[in-house]
Amino acid sequence: MAMARLLACFVLCSSLVHIPSSFGVILRTTDKIVWANEFEPIELTCLIESISTNNPRIEWKKIKNGVPSYVYFQNKISGDLENRAQLREPANILIFNTSRADTAEYRCEVAAIEDQRDFDEILISLAVRVKPVVPRCSVPESVTVGTSTELRCLENEGFPASQYRWFHNNEELPQDPKTSQRFLNFSYIINPDTGSLKFRRVRKEDAGEYYCQAKNDAGYAQCPPKTMEVCDIDVLGIFLQSCGGLMAVVTLIFVIYVMKRLCCYKSVYNGNNYNTPAQAPAVDYADADEGHFRHKSSFII
Repeated sequence: MAMARLLACFVLCSSLVHIPSSFGVILRTTDKIVWANEFEPIELTCLIESISTNNPRIEWKKIKNGVPSYVYFQNKISGDLENRAQLREPANILIFNTSRADTAEYRCEVAAIEDQRDFDEILISLAVRVKPVVPRCSVPESVTVGTSTELRCLENEGFPASQYRWFHNNEELPQDPKTSQRFLNFSYIINPDTGSLKFRRVRKEDAGEYYCQAKNDAGYAQCPPKTMEVCDIDVLGIFLQSCGGLMAVVTLIFVIYVMKRLCCYKSVYNGNNYNTPAQAPAVDYADADEGHFRHKSSFII
């Protein structure tokens, strides 16, 4: 009898008290680190593995530079994903066309008040790849045999940072020329991180068309080809230039010498007193009727 009453009480209590079917809400994702190409769609997965609550509260937050902001709140998309995303069952976020500004961390939060463990969250990192733009290429028009020169290539838009490759007459230059029989005698250094192509000693064979290609995981871009000419050493020109310089020096020395001589002559001329000598006093003749003349006391014979 007592056993029957105990069993009846257990059944009654079970009907009045809800016993959760699970210990709490549990979330998972297919990828915690997600890569996407700019302007392409991407889905961030927030899968609910276990839950008892029928209508859990779902929220998404974007965390950039440590500052969180809502992207899904009160059952609607908000923030900078508004009109560019939607919530898909059970709690995934689908971004229609990603932009470079979407690179950030995203946190999915689910609150289930009827579960013993009534809250769970999961963090997903999204990185948006950006295709490189056409790089700026610098190729000298003309260089002299035996001299050194540098070709440059750079672009700043691609993400991740671009790697650079150089092409000579539509044939790719290997990063290390010693690894190719075709370029074994070439003496250049390629830096794939900076886009620099340096020639230690230019040869006649280095003449031709050059262009650079910037590439990352999102794609590539390249600059138009530019021609580099390689000229022989102009021995006659160098000789004539040297002679011309020597003649200029000799002429300058001659001019300085003449000017100094003129200055010395002028100085000597102005230093002496070349006054015209005074005329001797004239003879003082007496009147004609006196029949004689007399000398002044200053008369000089």
